[in-house]
Amino acid sequence: MTSDSKNLSKPALESNNDVDLLALVFSILRGWKTILFFALLGLLIGVLYSRYETTTFKSDALIQIEATSGGVSALGSSISELVPAEASPAQTEAELIKSRMVLKPVVDFLNLSIRLSDPTVSAIDKIQTNRSYTQENLPESVLLATSDGTAKISQFDVSEDYLDKSFTLVRSDTGFTLSNELDTFKGQFNTSHRFNGTRGSIEINVSDLPVGDHPIQIVKQSLQNTTDGINGALTVSEVGNQTGILQLSMTGPNQDQISRVLRQIILSYMDQNSSRGSEETTRTIKFMETQIPDLKQKLEDSEARFNSFRSQNNTIDIGQEASILLEENARIDSQLSELRLKKADLTTYYTEEHPLVIQIDDQIAELQNRVQNVNTRIENLPEIQREFLQLSEDVSINREIYLNLLKNYQQLKIVRAGQVGFARIIDLPINTYRAIAPKRSLIVFIATLTGLLLGIMAVLLKNMLRNVVKDPERLESRTGVPVVATIPRSPLLTRLNKNKKSASRLLVHNDSNSLSYEAIKSLRTSLMFGMPTEGRSGQRAKVILITGESPGVGKSFISSNLSEVFAQLNKKVLIIDADMRLGELHKVFSMSQDNGLADYFQQDGHSIADIVHPTTLDNVDFIPRGKQPHNPASLLSSDKFSSLMTELNTHYDYIIIDTPPILAASDAMIISQYADKVLMVTRYDKSIEGQLVYAVKQLNKANVQVDGIVLNDVKQGLTSKYSYHYNYAYGNNN
Repeated sequence: MTSDSKNLSKPALESNNDVDLLALVFSILRGWKTILFFALLGLLIGVLYSRYETTTFKSDALIQIEATSGGVSALGSSISELVPAEASPAQTEAELIKSRMVLKPVVDFLNLSIRLSDPTVSAIDKIQTNRSYTQENLPESVLLATSDGTAKISQFDVSEDYLDKSFTLVRSDTGFTLSNELDTFKGQFNTSHRFNGTRGSIEINVSDLPVGDHPIQIVKQSLQNTTDGINGALTVSEVGNQTGILQLSMTGPNQDQISRVLRQIILSYMDQNSSRGSEETTRTIKFMETQIPDLKQKLEDSEARFNSFRSQNNTIDIGQEASILLEENARIDSQLSELRLKKADLTTYYTEEHPLVIQIDDQIAELQNRVQNVNTRIENLPEIQREFLQLSEDVSINREIYLNLLKNYQQLKIVRAGQVGFARIIDLPINTYRAIAPKRSLIVFIATLTGLLLGIMAVLLKNMLRNVVKDPERLESRTGVPVVATIPRSPLLTRLNKNKKSASRLLVHNDSNSLSYEAIKSLRTSLMFGMPTEGRSGQRAKVILITGESPGVGKSFISSNLSEVFAQLNKKVLIIDADMRLGELHKVFSMSQDNGLADYFQQDGHSIADIVHPTTLDNVDFIPRGKQPHNPASLLSSDKFSSLMTELNTHYDYIIIDTPPILAASDAMIISQYADKVLMVTRYDKSIEGQLVYAVKQLNKANVQVDGIVLNDVKQGLTSKYSYHYNYAYGNNN
């Protein structure tokens, strides 16, 4: 063994610490099978999912929300003051549309709380048929089509304890059977039934069920769960910014169903909106209706008293001052009546402490002070004039108040008759039958792309975790051992080895013009020039030990072919299969494993001549492994093996020993004391770099110097960055 390759340059080690993008690309290309598998798997999953996913449709509608209701203001300022204006932001209305106040009438009208499902439909069925039956809710019944017929339920009401609990309906000979975990009930079609169960009562009317024993699951949902389900499919948003136009969108698996539900939601909202718009007008009318009879009675009483006074005292001419006082008092009383009317209207909405109510109270107090002043002045008039003035004033005031209130009452009734609220429908939902989901082509594309990326990640992760042997320079930097040869894969020999009837794996017989064969010859040349002048023991033979870090790296392939190329030099070569456990060199030479190395140790009377067998190759002899012993390492450490090597050294020029893997057995460490060269065989893109480094360290700890690494089975091609190591062949390629 030599130590001329103990140290390697540090720059080579440092350069390998950098990320090699080209090597990364090549590692991805080498894993094309894995990437293709994941891509096809993603494609398959995408296709299956696109068929499994239920088709979804969409229905749209538009509503305009006006800022105020113009019906009252259009009739004049006097009525507008009685009905205050109210703003209606679109976002507020959007939340109201999704409220239970609006949705509950829809749920009741379309029986949306009744949910039917077919438990016999599996995921495989959905993928195979690429469709699914969905229920339809009509005002008169709920329908669900199945492969065996249609389920039709006209009524299903349950007690609170049965809400959101599943029942099973099955057709029977006489009608139907309704059951759950605790109860079973039987009934007739098209007949209302009331059953008393363990947890409460059940009212049901079944019109039809699928034939046979086809079950139907039925659930009565609570109002909260039903409205939550509707809101999950309903979207209400304002179109643009501050436009006052709301777009209502609803999605679901049945185009007719979602359009029907969305239409009812709009109608329910419009009913609620109309009621809210006329509520204030209705309140004012009701208040006026309570005041009109009283005012009319007051007017009649005042007129009767005034007429009676005139009859008794004849007509009295009132002077200028009395006329002025009468007019002023009438005007003040009219203002007081209006203020009291406004206060009565305000107190229907606000308390006595509200600023607007307090303001009106202040105005009334001021007018009452003025009335007192006028009354004081009237008291100074003569008695008959004063009484005449008082009665005339009462008649005038009561008549004006009564007529004004009657006029406003009639106007408000006209307003209420024509009041339509502050929302109007622009577009009702229509059926388009255009599916919005699933987007099958997009799903398939994304699934395939995801599979492709996962495949790339798997390849990179595999390379990162396993860190297989690929780069000769990296091996040299990590192990401190030179790579003395890279042996390309022989495509022809690879194909022949797949055929179990193939008797030989020697390149000289099967692929003598290949790059692999030339690489073996190059290895021979390297060993010849690096070999000492005399053997290790001072004898004739040069001993070459060939091992590997793990099984399956190609030790036997290298050993047998290296023996053949040495024999071409008219050198006497002996190849020993020292792997007494699992050695298979005898198959390469088409020989039996009997009468081999293990037999030499275990059976007395076996001489060297008994275990050395000539091969079909000139100048090449072979010692097979023999019958498997129980303690191969002990046998190799014995004096008998030392004597064997001493005697064999005198008969051969080269002795090549194929030993077990380093990480599997210690045999190679024992035999290395007889070797002039120790070669470590590793397999390209299969051997684990860490295992190889560990194997070299184990030999170094045993004071065994590895003289070279043979990188075996290197794949040639564009995906290999290191093809330049063997990319040129020179000779006859025919």
